[in-house]
Amino acid sequence: MLHVAYHICLPKRDTSCVVFASPHSGSAYPKDMIRKTVLNDRLIRSSEDAFVDRLFDCAPAFGARFIKAAAPRAYVDLNRSPDELDPALIEGVRRQGHNPRVASGLGVIPRVVANGRAIYRGKIAMADAQERLDRYWHPYHQKLQVLLNDAHSFHGQAVLIDCHSMPHEAVESVVRSGGQRPDIVLGDRFGAAAAGSVVDRVEAAFVAQGFRVARNAPFAGAYIAQAYGRPQRGQHAVQVELDRALYMDEKRIRTNSNFEAVRAAIRAAVAEIAQIGQEKIPLAAE
Repeated sequence: MLHVAYHICLPKRDTSCVVFASPHSGSAYPKDMIRKTVLNDRLIRSSEDAFVDRLFDCAPAFGARFIKAAAPRAYVDLNRSPDELDPALIEGVRRQGHNPRVASGLGVIPRVVANGRAIYRGKIAMADAQERLDRYWHPYHQKLQVLLNDAHSFHGQAVLIDCHSMPHEAVESVVRSGGQRPDIVLGDRFGAAAAGSVVDRVEAAFVAQGFRVARNAPFAGAYIAQAYGRPQRGQHAVQVELDRALYMDEKRIRTNSNFEAVRAAIRAAVAEIAQIGQEKIPLAAE
């Protein structure tokens, strides 16, 4: 078992209302999972947001909070509701209506990784699933809300930047329809999760660094954006999906020669995003 559910890095000076989070970059695969899986070490990582934490962990240098998950997505998916349990994987779970994510094997305890590859040969016990939720899902989300509450209390609002990566092929539908291939897709659930002014600032920060940015297609934001996006209460959530091919070899799950350049561009964008909500402080008279 992993000993922690998440890792946090706080700024030395709290100057930002923004919380950066990486819920899918966990890469510490528990021994019990390794014993049960039918996948090799590379395939089991295929749905992981590898290296996303390294791209965004500069946030505290700009006064913002940063949290990343310890557990891998293939073990427990923090971007799913805790009740999205898969009856095809977990013993004793009853079918309750049609949920396309669960049906495809991508519930809160995933049955498959990328390209529909099964993780296990058979089912897992309900007690196993519940333990994953208790040890990793609930602590991560409880701490994430604490970070947002702290940001809101200190700055009057909170902005969650939920950081993810997408397979290069994920935006083929956009290309086929005649659009430009985006490097980044921002999801605000079509305005329900964040104020337009906040999303405008996030988009402008990435565009200024040369990224092509699209909104809500093909990713409009999943559970985290839906659960934490409360713009009417001054709590905004924006999902960021970054094309993996920009900075990594997707097949071998290794950084590529562009990684440091992309990391530098992301750092500049993070510096700008961290300033959301900040008022200019007048210089003191000498």
